[in-house]
Amino acid sequence: MCQLHLNVNTKLTSNKWLVMYKKLKIALNLLWAVSCAAQAQELTSTQAKQIEFNQINNSAWQQVMFDSGDKNWREHWFVDGLVGSVENSPKGMHVKAGPEANNHAHHFVVWSKQIFTGDIKVEYEYTRTDSAIRYVNILYLLANGEGTAQFDKDIMRWADYRQAPYMRHYFDNMNTYHISYAAFGIENNDADKDYVRARRYLPLENRGLKGTALEGDNMNTGLFKTGVPHRITVIKKGQNLWMRVVNQTQSQIYHWDLTSHPDITEGRIGLRHMYTRSARYKNFSVSTLAPAN
Repeated sequence: MCQLHLNVNTKLTSNKWLVMYKKLKIALNLLWAVSCAAQAQELTSTQAKQIEFNQINNSAWQQVMFDSGDKNWREHWFVDGLVGSVENSPKGMHVKAGPEANNHAHHFVVWSKQIFTGDIKVEYEYTRTDSAIRYVNILYLLANGEGTAQFDKDIMRWADYRQAPYMRHYFDNMNTYHISYAAFGIENNDADKDYVRARRYLPLENRGLKGTALEGDNMNTGLFKTGVPHRITVIKKGQNLWMRVVNQTQSQIYHWDLTSHPDITEGRIGLRHMYTRSARYKNFSVSTLAPAN
């Protein structure tokens, strides 16, 4: 609760000091009021975001894909990269990029075989298994090719081009939403300086990553510690992108307005690990909205 306690122990014996005290009290009261208003506004914004997310999350979603992670991964996925690995166990699907930093052949991407259309909800348990303090994990959402002769909309048709999964092969040639999380800068040295960031690639503009960022970076999240399971829910509905991350002690909702970039309504889901990065995925579910009556 926002409270102000102003204790004055000094005896005010002159009009001069009394006037100064009254002015100080007025100034402090104004600062207190502004601070309380800001706190209330922030709380209201957070509550509104939670309510809106819950309403969308509880819509009439229909599951169209499910992978527990303990069966043969090839049933639902294919990969870009020759160095990384995917292994199934009772704990889930373990995805590991190659161990050599700064070698683009050591990136690794796991793609859904299924193509999804329209509003989409993706849910899974994510447990980080590396202890890196650099490089990123990325969720690709509704990924498709730029639609030119070389880069067909169906990205599986030019998978050979991505045998070395150089990052430019993706943002230069794909339309997709991208959420990087459990992510660190390439020169970072602080384990607490992670971030969550969203992008919408613009391949036909030929500007690389310039202009792809969606407003709303989130820094120093305190999430995604090694070995800690996190339940992740990502929803793309209309012109809004949502991400909720929950573990045993923390819960956070992220939101991005998509109206600043062209809409994407069809494509595959991808799990990208930059070199040295690894994680386990469990109970991976994809749902789409039921048609309106």
